[in-house]
Parts: sequence; structure tokens; C-alpha cells
Amino acid sequence: MKRTLSKGSIVLLCIVFFTCLFLHVEANCLELKSPAFKDGETIPEKYTCKGDNISPSLEWTGVPAGTKSFALIMDDPDAPMGIWVHWVIYNIPGDVSMLKEDIPRDTSLTDGTKQGTNSFNWIGYGGPCPPKGPAHRYMFKLYALDEELDLPAGATKGVLLMRMDGHILDETRLTGLFQR
Repeated sequence: MKRTLSKGSIVLLCIVFFTCLFLHVEANCLELKSPAFKDGETIPEKYTCKGDNISPSLEWTGVPAGTKSFALIMDDPDAPMGIWVHWVIYNIPGDVSMLKEDIPRDTSLTDGTKQGTNSFNWIGYGGPCPPKGPAHRYMFKLYALDEELDLPAGATKGVLLMRMDGHILDETRLTGLFQR
């Protein structure tokens, strides 16, 4: 026996199809990756205090419409004295989709990007350097912002988070592991 669909069933299937299509496009949001390591994997020694202590290359896709700048915070939530901030970098232009390896530890970069003060009390990147023991998690958190921040170079994570409040269009994270 051959069954045919009624007009109502066809309309319902079309609604379901286009809703799924719309949700799939909407799910294509900000994503952060590194060619140096995959999410949840070990950060290569080169990017740590045991190696060259340089920043890894980072790349992102799925930038939301209206993005004017990006901010990135890298921290270690497993540090024995509380969250340890390894990198604060902001006012990355909205048309940029990557940070190259070995970003200089300058307060301001040629494209207007600014770097803040980390928990080592330096400007720029400070690589993973946990005490001996189990692996620590290092969270690279990328924020797409609807404005360039009116914030001088050298800002701390706390100041940056307060200034970004109400301006975050989307955010994502990449987690790397490291132990000594």
C-alpha cells in the first residue's frame, strides 16, 4: 500500500527542515583552535617555562556580525594560589582571525592590539609553569566584542572583564594541559 503525504505534513516537514537548517547555521559560532595542540591535549613544551616560553599560534572562525575587536585571556584555574593569569591581550582588530606564534611582549602591537599585565606581573604572554604534580588546565578564552575598548595597555584581567561587560557578542575557549 502506497502512502502519500498530506499538504499539512509537507508544510510541517518544510518547517522542521528550515528550522534545523537555521539552527545549524546559528550553531556555527565562534571557535578557537591552535595548530600547536588540540583542545584538551598537552601544550607542547616550546610554549612553556620549560621551553622557549613563547605564545602559540591561535586561529578562530565563526566571527559574529558586528565584531569590532577581540580580547583573549589565558589563565590556569588549577594554580595552588587561585586562578593564575598567563596572558591578557585585547583590542585585536575585528578583521583579524589569528594570532601568530611568538607575539612580542610589547604593550602595544603595530595593529593597535594591546597587552595587559599577567600574574607574573609582566606584559604579554607567560607560558604554563605549574609546580610538580598533576597536569593543570590552561584556558585560552576568546571574546568577540562589539567595540574597541577604551582601555590603556597594561590592564589586568579584572579590569578587562569589567570593561567588556555588556559588549561580548560571543565567546569560546580552548583548553590545553601541562604538567612538570
